[in-house]
Amino acid sequence: MNRQLQIEKESPEYLRMSLSSAMALGLRKGRFYRNAKSPCINLLMIYKEGCFANCAYCGLARERSGKYVDKSFIRVEWPAYSLDEIIESIQKYQGDEVRRVCISMITNRRGPDDLITILQKLRPAIYIPISILVSPTVISLDDIISYKKLGVDRIGIAIDAATPEIFDQVRGKSAKGPHQWNLYWEKIKTAMGIFGSQNVGIHLIVGLDETEKEMIQTIQKIHDMGGSTHLFSFFPENGSRFADRPQPPMGQYRRIQLGRYIIDEGIGKMEDFKFDSDERISDYGLPEDKFNEIINSGKPFETSGCPDETGQTVCNRPYANDLPGPDIRNFPFHPTEKDIIRIREQIWEK
Repeated sequence: MNRQLQIEKESPEYLRMSLSSAMALGLRKGRFYRNAKSPCINLLMIYKEGCFANCAYCGLARERSGKYVDKSFIRVEWPAYSLDEIIESIQKYQGDEVRRVCISMITNRRGPDDLITILQKLRPAIYIPISILVSPTVISLDDIISYKKLGVDRIGIAIDAATPEIFDQVRGKSAKGPHQWNLYWEKIKTAMGIFGSQNVGIHLIVGLDETEKEMIQTIQKIHDMGGSTHLFSFFPENGSRFADRPQPPMGQYRRIQLGRYIIDEGIGKMEDFKFDSDERISDYGLPEDKFNEIINSGKPFETSGCPDETGQTVCNRPYANDLPGPDIRNFPFHPTEKDIIRIREQIWEK
């Protein structure tokens, strides 16, 4: 029987796992384009009633047709496994092929307590770092404190939209969803106070109708608060309300990637940037040699996510927001010289 059809199996005893993670643990067979292995095991909580949110771009949206266990997320299969089986598999590979675990909560009232139960069993059984991605709509201050005490070293919050207006349209009341812009920022501030500077990652999605200037403003705000940005490109999910929406132009995404890197690495600030009449980035306020050095490093175009204990990004989400091929948006590995040449051609495209 397909594991995804076994709807009686729910969290905290069971979790869904990304296909790339299942492959990394030897639970599924397959190969990735350019051998883009995933050193971070991404887990997703599972409930037969599903997620109560209704985000316009998400495959798990409440109003998307079908049962929750049959719904895709970031367009790939998420098979379900028991927590015991997951722990046993991680123990075989941790420290080498596998260097972090990330547990994602869906917007379900059972999630906060069940995450505690999962951490109580998982943390003593493995020694690699554990991250969590939480839903501010259902968690409390006490929950966040508990997660920290239970050994979580990094916490993520997916605000996704760059402005309050867009947030409302795609995640809030206008989308028939429960999320609130101000509540998200309150919980981000709370998480930063508990987990500390640079241990809170905020997800943002480029391509939800924001301008480049608006996105850079939000990235700068996150940096000034002490967080970092985990950047995604919008990629339509079949069956979602935004299934027919196109991806943002490659040039737009490349410029935002560069801006995020410059801000998050403390190289420059938004106030140094210049924007054209359409609020597109036209200049980063850097000397030409420094600008070229940053591009040649390839680092701005690699996936921005949680690192391992050495500081190397391991949550590389292979092909989560692009198709395998020459036009990779988030590189799950270090770009080659050939990749850099193509990236240079893309940066100033409109």
